[in-house]
Amino acid sequence: MVYQTDMLNSACTVSLQELKKNCSNCNLKDLCMPVGLKPEELERLDKLVSLRRKLLKGEHLFRTGEHFNSLFAVKTGTFKTLVNNQDGSDQVIGFQMTGELLGLDGLGTGQHMCEAIALEDSEVCTIPYSRLDELAQEFHALQMHFHRIMSREIVKDQNAMLLLGSMRAEQRLSAFLLNLTERQKARGFSSREMVLRMTREEIGSYLGMKIETVSRTFSKLQKDQLIKIDQKNLTIMNHTLLQNLATGKTQ
Repeated sequence: MVYQTDMLNSACTVSLQELKKNCSNCNLKDLCMPVGLKPEELERLDKLVSLRRKLLKGEHLFRTGEHFNSLFAVKTGTFKTLVNNQDGSDQVIGFQMTGELLGLDGLGTGQHMCEAIALEDSEVCTIPYSRLDELAQEFHALQMHFHRIMSREIVKDQNAMLLLGSMRAEQRLSAFLLNLTERQKARGFSSREMVLRMTREEIGSYLGMKIETVSRTFSKLQKDQLIKIDQKNLTIMNHTLLQNLATGKTQ
C-alpha cells in the first residue's frame, strides 16, 4: 500500500490567541501557555506549535520503525496505538482522545516503537521535538510543564497495566469504561454518555479478552442496568455500582 499521508495532510498557521481558545481543554495548553513566560517567549512557542495535521479514519499518524521527530497533541478525534507481535498479530496498547499526546514512545530510541491510527477523522497539532527541546532548555517553566506531561503519561500507562492483572472480565471492562468517561469529563464533556470509537475487537485486544467475552460482558453490564449500550453509544446508568464492580467492592 502506498503511504500517501502527506497528500492528505493540511497545515495552517494559527495565532496564539486562537491556540489559547481552541486548546484550553488539551495538553497543548501546557506547551503554548505555560505560566511565567514573557510575551516574546510566548511568540516563539506560537511559532513552534503552528502545524496542524488532519487524518482520515484508518490513516496512520506514524508507523513502527519510523524516525521520531515530533510529538502530537490530539486536537480532535480519537486514536489507537498498537504494537506488532512476533506472530504477526497486532496488540492494542492504548486509546488516545482529544487533549492527549502521541509520540512519546520514540523518545528513547529515536524511532517509533508502536504505530498510531485514527479511529475517526481527526486532527493533531505537530510539535517538532528538537525545537521543543531547545526551547525547554531556555525556558525553565516550559521544561517543568513538559516533565509534568511525561509524568502524567507514565502514570496513565501504569494504571492501564492494572487492567491486565488479576481482574475478572467484568472488572476489566468496567474499569476501562470508567477511565474513558473520566478522561472525557476532564476535558469538559459528559461523564455519563460517550461514543465508543473503538470496536469490540479492539477493546478485547487492549484488555486481553476475546471478542466473544467482550460482547458477553457488555450484555451482562447492560442486563444489570449498570450501562446502556446502543451500538457505539454508551450511557453510564449507575456510576456507583459500576465503580464498585471495577474496584472489586461488595455491592
